[in-house]
Amino acid sequence: MIRGSNSVIGAVNFVTFLISIPILGGGIWLSSRANSTECLQFLQWPLIVIGITIMVISLMGFAGACYGLTWLMWLYLFVMFFVVVALIGFIVFAYAVTDRGHGEVIMNRAFLEYQLSDYSGWLKERVSDPVYWSKISSCLRDARACRGMAKYVTDHATGMRVPESPDMFYSHQLSPIESGCCKPPTSCGYAYANETFWNPSNAMLLTDPDCVKWSNDQRTLCFQCDSCKAGVIASIRHSWRKVSVINIVVLIILVIVYVIGCAAFRNNQRMDNSEPYGESRMTKARPSRYQF
Repeated sequence: MIRGSNSVIGAVNFVTFLISIPILGGGIWLSSRANSTECLQFLQWPLIVIGITIMVISLMGFAGACYGLTWLMWLYLFVMFFVVVALIGFIVFAYAVTDRGHGEVIMNRAFLEYQLSDYSGWLKERVSDPVYWSKISSCLRDARACRGMAKYVTDHATGMRVPESPDMFYSHQLSPIESGCCKPPTSCGYAYANETFWNPSNAMLLTDPDCVKWSNDQRTLCFQCDSCKAGVIASIRHSWRKVSVINIVVLIILVIVYVIGCAAFRNNQRMDNSEPYGESRMTKARPSRYQF
């Protein structure tokens, strides 16, 4: 098995190298379009760093295993060890910052609503920071995050397409961002006109600061509301939990590759020392005093 470990790790790292190419290409593409929207500035550097890291490690492992370069295999295992440790740290961190907070069930509503007070810790502070929130809200506006909410039905009396009724809207499942950023909180008491246009009513309550932040201006809506920040946190929480599952799978693969790399490194040491395969290196320092 040890003799074949170099070939195995070489093949594994070659495939890993091929996988890194589209990841790096996607990061470069986002970088070239970064001026169009603030969204892409959050995505370009993680993709580029991940792509370059995987590419460099793969090349190191491939060259070290295929050409029997012991020093390069040593460097490969050293870097791989820190990558594995960093990935473990990220997985633990992702679960730690997303362990609190959830949507609230509202009577006669199929969707959940989100309150910033339900969340705490690093992620809440990060999203609530004015500098970062200005970028996130710009992202939401530029991406037209609320555009998909608009739904129309045919009026049987006139045959025209009209916005759906309030009861139909209340029966829909909304994403956290749609619920928090694209409509006012239900507790405010606004009257439904369409999905992103709500009229004041006699039953309005202004105890929630988000109630006065709502605007029917389609560029404003509730993008400055705390409920929108909570919706973004809920969306990040959901995404990070999914990413963490993928990272666990990647971590298992990297650990397997690391073990194979250790075997290949040991094989290269034997070659450098001209040690025949299978030769025992255990020798007695002195003969035993007792004879049987």
